[in-house]
Amino acid sequence: MNSVIQHAKRLIIKVGSSLVTNDGKGLDIQAIARWAEQIAHLRQLGKQVVLVSSGAIAEGMQRLGFDKRPTGVHELQACAAVGQMGLAQIYETSFRKHGLHTAQVLLTHADLADRERYLNARSTLFTLLNLGVVPIINENDTVVTDEIKFGDNDTLGALVANLIEGDVLVILTDQKGLYTADPRRDPAAAFVHEAKAGDPALETMAGGAGTGIGKGGMLTKILAAKRAATSGAHTVIAWGREKDVLTRLASGEAIGTQLTAQTALLTARKQWMADHLQTAGSVTLDAGAVQKLTAEGKSLLPIGVVEVKGEFGRGDVITCTDDHGRAIARGMSNYTSSEARRIMRKPSSEILSILGFVEEPELIHRDNLVLL
Repeated sequence: MNSVIQHAKRLIIKVGSSLVTNDGKGLDIQAIARWAEQIAHLRQLGKQVVLVSSGAIAEGMQRLGFDKRPTGVHELQACAAVGQMGLAQIYETSFRKHGLHTAQVLLTHADLADRERYLNARSTLFTLLNLGVVPIINENDTVVTDEIKFGDNDTLGALVANLIEGDVLVILTDQKGLYTADPRRDPAAAFVHEAKAGDPALETMAGGAGTGIGKGGMLTKILAAKRAATSGAHTVIAWGREKDVLTRLASGEAIGTQLTAQTALLTARKQWMADHLQTAGSVTLDAGAVQKLTAEGKSLLPIGVVEVKGEFGRGDVITCTDDHGRAIARGMSNYTSSEARRIMRKPSSEILSILGFVEEPELIHRDNLVLL
């Protein structure tokens, strides 16, 4: 078994609190420097890397004098606010030594649930990656409430993998990977080197809790791998203190537990769109546009739309129908319903003069469209 990371082009690497802190007593500067060095090596190999890093609350705890993780939401928010300053500073300093720029990106689950904010976050991350920047992502614990109580950065890493269509989610933790049972309690527990992401048996195997500093246990990582697989991303769960773990994985060495996605990337995205049994709105197409979509595999241009029904926002999934009302496709709209009404029956060259801006020349790009 070779590591899926060897040929991956876009990686999401999640580093847990226990790997970037001194047992919760502030950030481990030397450990972060080692992560920066390894990620710099991945960048030299031509890989794009997004880092999802815990550690802000642990750093804030140290700075504010907490001996154990607070239970009060507002105390946790205060720790996050204070600790985020140190986390960003150390990462920037560490990566600068390798000639790399970093960017701090704070997200909440709400950012990824709202389609317009989802698309804005996606566009920003793609721009940063294309500029050669390493985005450092963390949950915005300063402003969220339920996410602090119930959220975890394993899930956030999976959501980011879906957001930017990553090839592999790497979850680095304080455990070597998945066992068939808790090895601390069952000496017969066998190590799982490779399995299919989403296999229900994996959830049965996973158990136990995280450290007193971090929040997630193995189950959150298994569920994160299942979520990441819906967009075609594989997952590797590995011990973060394994020497040069990232560079060795990139060389093809099999380390940790590898959970492979069974759905190709584009297929997963189109399946997600096809599963929208109820859509926010629809557009009626002329015969020429129907021909372009169904027979020629083209994008939907505004000029082919004769009617816009319902109210929808940018990024919402809408239905495309022919002039008999038959649904022929679903796809993600690049424009709101009000904007679509203004540009329908118009050539793309007139979008700028009509709206004052151009998101895309297509109403729905063929990559974001699935035929029914």
